[in-house]
Amino acid sequence: MRPTALMLFAAGFGTRMRPLTDDRPKPLIEVAGRPLIDHALALAEGAGLNRIVVNAHYRAGQIESHLAGRHGIAVLRETPEILDTGGGLRHALPLLGRGPVFTLNSDAVWTGPNPLATLAAAWDPARMDGLLLLIPRDRATGHAGTGDFRCDADGRLTRGPGGVYSGAQILRTDGLAEIPEPVFSLNRLWDRMLTEGRLFGVLHPGGWCDVGHPGGIAEAEALLAEQTDV
Repeated sequence: MRPTALMLFAAGFGTRMRPLTDDRPKPLIEVAGRPLIDHALALAEGAGLNRIVVNAHYRAGQIESHLAGRHGIAVLRETPEILDTGGGLRHALPLLGRGPVFTLNSDAVWTGPNPLATLAAAWDPARMDGLLLLIPRDRATGHAGTGDFRCDADGRLTRGPGGVYSGAQILRTDGLAEIPEPVFSLNRLWDRMLTEGRLFGVLHPGGWCDVGHPGGIAEAEALLAEQTDV
């Protein structure tokens, strides 16, 4: 079953992006004249997704105002505390519906094929409970580190130096009900899938830039300009 719903994470405080986030949430920071959240929503539109939930916490009113009136998009406030990725996804399930869902971070830009379409084409529910889109380290612009996951020949993941998690994935959400804490990372769900051998990865064939800090804006704009010049 191909997922048709998307969880877009937009609730964070954007501490690494300060001082730009002193007066606005990170998803409204502009890259190439367009807010980051609009770059992400364009990917969802291009993938034909018809149900999108955006979580919000820090300066949530600005997110709500920016998205007001857009068809198929619901903004869900997390109060009184931010719920992290796992808690935030579980909080959104009544709006996302049953079945697997896409999730996407709102602090990156992409070039090449639509990352959500790449995930959809590789999704195999008979083998997978989760499918993460990974970036080879030499194409992970703005990312420092040795990577997050290794893939075997079948795409099955183990933790360790290798591909960089891009912030895009497909997940079955059933296991969220078994985690008792209200605030938790999706790493908790990944760990269960890893133990059961049901967490997989696929490589993004295009470019990607992490826009988590002010310096990432210029890097992202340069990446997008390269695509325009091709």
